[in-house]
Amino acid sequence: MSPHTKLISSLSLIMGTTITISSTHWMMAWAGLELNTLAIIPFISKSHHPRAIEAAIKYFLVQATASTLLLFSSMTNAWATGQWDITQLTHPTSSLLLTVAIAMKLGLVPFHFWFPEVLQGSPMTTALLLSTMMKFPPTTLLIMTSHSLNPTLLTILATTSVALGGLMGLNQTQLRKILAFSSIAHLGWMTAVIIYSPKLALMTFYLYILMTTAVFLTLNSTKALKLTTLMTSWTKSPTLNATLMLTLLSLAGLPPLTGFLPKWLIIQELTKQEMAATATILAILSLLGLFFYLRLAYHSTITLPPNSTNHMKHWHFTKPTNTTTAILTSLSTLILPLSPLILAIT
Repeated sequence: MSPHTKLISSLSLIMGTTITISSTHWMMAWAGLELNTLAIIPFISKSHHPRAIEAAIKYFLVQATASTLLLFSSMTNAWATGQWDITQLTHPTSSLLLTVAIAMKLGLVPFHFWFPEVLQGSPMTTALLLSTMMKFPPTTLLIMTSHSLNPTLLTILATTSVALGGLMGLNQTQLRKILAFSSIAHLGWMTAVIIYSPKLALMTFYLYILMTTAVFLTLNSTKALKLTTLMTSWTKSPTLNATLMLTLLSLAGLPPLTGFLPKWLIIQELTKQEMAATATILAILSLLGLFFYLRLAYHSTITLPPNSTNHMKHWHFTKPTNTTTAILTSLSTLILPLSPLILAIT
């Protein structure tokens, strides 16, 4: 990719995200989402590999469909109520269409089919963008319209996303696909509580971005793309792999790590809203996710060479760990004691 293309795509990505999250008019939000979609495609397809081209086409088709549904939803609402304001979504059909459109954008079940495939076909840094920054505009729209959406539908979407994210991640060996199903499960947790406490949903989303970014940057440093290469990455940088294990366990939601905080607060909030059954189901389903995170942690840290893998071993680390990875990994494991402060702020 030429520097000019990279610069234009990066600026368009930032501008599209900014337009969507700061707009109050549906047309501006739609324009920002379209700009975002077009800006990320060069990053997905930059390797010119058939799998990358396939991923870019899949991404474009799904996002174009979701944007069309979102535009149709806003136009139906404007036709019925005369309102183009995002927070004034009151028409029932428009609310249903918007829920479907946002679910497609975020990759919630049953509209998750594109996300693991697109992530698998993308480079690691692009996969990081798709898992974090590209989720930000639709999440913002979901939070702004949460008071108008159907609670039962959102609860079903959330529960099935957590269930399928856990189940489908069990049998994967490709790290990007595992992280894709992890993303689906985490966004399910966020969707479960978004109507009852939008601030808690936003905090969950921020912590998910923090932990996922730390994992992606670590995997990008060690050049690990599947479990067999993760087994031999211990010899490159033992410290980095040890912190990767902690970050993965934090993503799983084990105390006393950061990832326990959002799950704990969501279960507490759902119980307050007399949804103890949903909270119990989510807590049980999170054990599925815990299994594959433990599997990743086992392969990254506890499995030491010599082992049965046929992958060539790298005996030195090609580049030093950058400061960003160190800071994000520290935050991904050590924030839980600050939870009273975080709750006070939110």
